[in-house]
Amino acid sequence: MKNWKNIFRVIAVSVSILTCVYAFLLFSGRFMLAGKLQSLLGRKVSIGQLILKPPFNLEIKDLDIASLARVDRVYISPSIPYLLTGKLALNKVRIIRPRITCERSLPLAQSAPTAVPSDQPGLDQPKTEKPQENTASTAKGGLQVIIKSLKIRSGEVYFIDHITDSKSVTVILKDINFNLKNLYTYPVDVVTDFQLSGRLPWQSGEPDGKIYLEGWLNFSKKDLLVSLKIEHIDAIAFYPYYSTWVDLEKARIEKAKLNFSSKIQGKNNDISAQCHLELADIVRKVRAPEEPQQKAEKLTDAVLDMFKAMDQGKVVLDFTLHTKMDRPQFGFENIKSAFEGKLMQARISAGLRTQDLLLFPGKMLQSGLKSGADLSKAVIDGVFALGNGLKKVFEDAMNKQTPDK
Repeated sequence: MKNWKNIFRVIAVSVSILTCVYAFLLFSGRFMLAGKLQSLLGRKVSIGQLILKPPFNLEIKDLDIASLARVDRVYISPSIPYLLTGKLALNKVRIIRPRITCERSLPLAQSAPTAVPSDQPGLDQPKTEKPQENTASTAKGGLQVIIKSLKIRSGEVYFIDHITDSKSVTVILKDINFNLKNLYTYPVDVVTDFQLSGRLPWQSGEPDGKIYLEGWLNFSKKDLLVSLKIEHIDAIAFYPYYSTWVDLEKARIEKAKLNFSSKIQGKNNDISAQCHLELADIVRKVRAPEEPQQKAEKLTDAVLDMFKAMDQGKVVLDFTLHTKMDRPQFGFENIKSAFEGKLMQARISAGLRTQDLLLFPGKMLQSGLKSGADLSKAVIDGVFALGNGLKKVFEDAMNKQTPDK
């Protein structure tokens, strides 16, 4: 009987402790967690509900990070043995329907509003709002976290790049599914595996694009192996990036689709990316029979035919990028060299004189298009400009969280 009484007392005390912890989390815990996240991120943070699920799992609902993200639900399962050793380790992290906004504004001008879905996060905050000073992330050593398994479901990313007062590019990535295993935020010889898939709905009404990314990386050794594939890229969506030197009206280009793939390898911090870009489809605007064909059309057709003759009817461009894992940079010189080399091969195959080829750029500039394959080249430039924009956004965010040395 005495043993039964002791067991009952232990159960009663445990239930009481869990009840107190649950009540604390219910009424005060979410405010404390929101405050910690706000200090870490330098942005206003609110949490709709914080739930403790036995034994020590947490569920966060309606997480809102001002001007950056909104998340329906976050589920966190910590590792108790690691916690007992003083390290923050999470066995499982599940993020359901995050909506993230990356917006790059003009440096000296107020950006014009951009038409995006009404539930897009971040647009209800004034652009003049300055992030709070990041105090937590400046602590010596930074935050050390281990995540054994991270899964993101039904994610959305909105990238908005305000190029001028009147021109902007908006790219939306929806239905994001992301899986990651073994992430360490401090140096340790562990391989991190990841997979990502999503779709790109184009505002022009063109069929959705698709993106696939998978691979692994080792932060400690700075090695990686990644495969990237993007299908059905709407080239016209990036027109503001190259509108100053390509006139689609004169070239009578109405639609164009691209496919892009890359095999990225990294060893000891050196990264080599083998890239392949293909013009999958091009639609020209209908010209009235009595309307004469402009030079841009003729030159575009001529050079595209030259490219097709070299690759069994396809318009493709292969190039290689070299950069560093700890300081990634994207240049255009490799693409330019590949493009010029392809034109030279086409000249040799077609039997054109060198002086004829050298006259091509000047003539095409006068007609509104630099070269027949500039559609591909221009869109590559646009895609990399987008990449540089995203890179700048994330670099700014990371710099705010870099510990002082």
